[in-house]
Amino acid sequence: MTPLDLPRPIAFVLGGGGSLGALQIGMLRALEEAGVTPDLVAGTSVGSLNAAVLALPGGNRLERLRGIWAHMTKHEAFPGGVLSQVRTLRHSKTHLFPNTGLEKIVDGHLGAGRRFEDLALPLGVVTTDVDTAEPLLIRSGPLRAPLLASCAIPGIYPPVEHEGRLLYDGGLVANVPMRQALAMGAKSLVVLDCAFPGKMPGAPRTFAEVMMFTAMISMRNQAVLEAPVAAKRAPVVYLPGPAPVRVSPLDFTRTEELADQAYGAAAGYLKELQVDGPGLYGAPGLVTT
Repeated sequence: MTPLDLPRPIAFVLGGGGSLGALQIGMLRALEEAGVTPDLVAGTSVGSLNAAVLALPGGNRLERLRGIWAHMTKHEAFPGGVLSQVRTLRHSKTHLFPNTGLEKIVDGHLGAGRRFEDLALPLGVVTTDVDTAEPLLIRSGPLRAPLLASCAIPGIYPPVEHEGRLLYDGGLVANVPMRQALAMGAKSLVVLDCAFPGKMPGAPRTFAEVMMFTAMISMRNQAVLEAPVAAKRAPVVYLPGPAPVRVSPLDFTRTEELADQAYGAAAGYLKELQVDGPGLYGAPGLVTT
């Protein structure tokens, strides 16, 4: 095969990572310039939100996504100060933040009442079934509840009830949903992982950061195990991350910086990429300097 000539259908696989989802904006820009386009998208947590925007009908999807991230704030995604968090935890016993802010983000950018069937690309949203502790891939019906569930990090957000199941963040069991994308029919995977080992934040300073830090440790290790397995079945292009930067997954103030760094790393990598059948091209945690 010639460089970037991947077997179709091509799936873009977008992992979770809180505010580090901004890295995927730069990766997507590099892929667009390289002429690599998805036939289907699968995502977990913040990756599911980015994937849903990519799957919307109409042009300029990347510009739309850039615009969303340019105005994203911590208060919008995680409303309330410390006292509010204490009150929420005391009342709920299970979580620090309501998902009302996240619900507004979903409805505001995807449209209230939007369904999977309204999208221009097949979309897979990955959640965790509380009863079975197994990943649940959702591909049909209303979008809002599955997206809220896919982002419902335990201790941070409440679980979401959907069609008789109680669901949590898919990052607990499939933060980079490669197996799920293959199950959707993909013959090639392009992985946009934003929970790189080199991207771990410094020591957590708040209870919310402790919860996010714990989740990200689980997230980053899953991909190390999953990628070689998926690569036995299909080409897996694992885009590299930029040089490590200490950024909390709750910090939305460095979106542009993260996107630019990720673009530079991915663009340089794609220029040299040659794919020759199934295999792992790149690796989880790979960074460029």
